[in-house]
Amino acid sequence: WNGTNWTEVGDVNTARYYLAGCGTNTAALVFGGQAPPGPMKNETELWNGSSWTEVNNLNTARSQLAGAGLSTAALAFGGINPVTSPATLFAVTESWNGTNWTEISDLNVARNALGGAGTNTAALAFGGQNPPVTAALTEQYNGTNWTEVNDLNLARMRLSGAGTSTAALAIGGTNPATANTETWNGTNWTEVNNLGTAKYAMGSAGTNTAALIFGGTGAFPSPLSALTELWNGTNWTEVNDLNTARLGLGSSGATNTAVLG
Repeated sequence: WNGTNWTEVGDVNTARYYLAGCGTNTAALVFGGQAPPGPMKNETELWNGSSWTEVNNLNTARSQLAGAGLSTAALAFGGINPVTSPATLFAVTESWNGTNWTEISDLNVARNALGGAGTNTAALAFGGQNPPVTAALTEQYNGTNWTEVNDLNLARMRLSGAGTSTAALAIGGTNPATANTETWNGTNWTEVNNLGTAKYAMGSAGTNTAALIFGGTGAFPSPLSALTELWNGTNWTEVNDLNTARLGLGSSGATNTAVLG
């Protein structure tokens, strides 16, 4: 995304969905995910602006996890393995140093389909699901530990996030499909103007005053979406669609004018 249109570029090496991503549109990282009916993925791939290269794997394979940070300093947290019986839920957090993943302090509450924002030393984890409960829970990471802070106003899962640990957006989600948007000021969540279309399992990028969401799906039996919406700090505006409609995609971008999906 160049601020106006989407252009198809090099494919990831391993097709999958419900993966996590972080970084910028020229230096990105994607990790985890699933490709049913096979096992969970721990593959990590690095984008250099032209192509994807497989690098060292996550320690814990999982899907529906969240990510934060840069391609050289990332955080992966939460997730699920829905193939096991019962499904295995994760509180696991891993830190990426540009070469390897290292397990660090767990989330306080294991959950999947959560939102994330921030860096690998100052992150925010919010919403998600600890089956069968949909969460409003928010946790803040200070580089060492996760601490529970004030909840979202609306509990939801498969929501999207953008911004930092002190200035974030929580966007859309399902419980059921919602257009709800909330902004985080470092202490509390405040409801702001809704998306134009209620959706979940979207890609997202940017800041809490300049964000982009794309893809996803709406209330059942809504089809996969290619819809893209732009946030200017006050309102969402529909802009040009993705070339390929899909849900559960990875995304990266420091701004809402230079994004990778």
